[in-house]
Amino acid sequence: MAEHLASIFGTEKDRVNCPFYFKIGACRHGDRCSRLHTKPTISPTLCLSNMYQRPDMLTNPAPQAQPNPNLDPAHIQEHFEDFYQDLFEELSKYGHIESLNICDNLADHMASIYLSVSFSFSLDKRKENYPIFKKTNFVCKQVGNVYVQFREEEDAANALRNLTGRFYSGFFIL
Repeated sequence: MAEHLASIFGTEKDRVNCPFYFKIGACRHGDRCSRLHTKPTISPTLCLSNMYQRPDMLTNPAPQAQPNPNLDPAHIQEHFEDFYQDLFEELSKYGHIESLNICDNLADHMASIYLSVSFSFSLDKRKENYPIFKKTNFVCKQVGNVYVQFREEEDAANALRNLTGRFYSGFFIL
């Protein structure tokens, strides 16, 4: 029995564990999935979910953000290369990087939509320095998962410890 269960683990025949999550770390059914999403306790690979923000996605304020075709592809490529270089330099501090992959998560089950709300205020001199608040909404679809594979599991664990609670472009990394 144990051999049979081991042979079907993470496959379509496994009715307990999600094969999509097992293979790629994401499931098209999300929270509605009827199967378990088992996360490994230690791995040389980290997934930094929805970290890469494409500039053509940032400029479209619609809730169902779609790429803006008016942006120059050279600008998008330059933005990507700058992001890649920043990320590689930061992650190299934690150990030798075997591979660094940045994905465009354009499918709905992979991308997240964030509403960033910021407030600014000024003092109204006519009403004894009464603060005037202005609310600005900005919707962006963060689209890129970043997968970084370190040579050693300990390096990935060190990166995970040090990146937890940090920000990049105004969003939590982990």
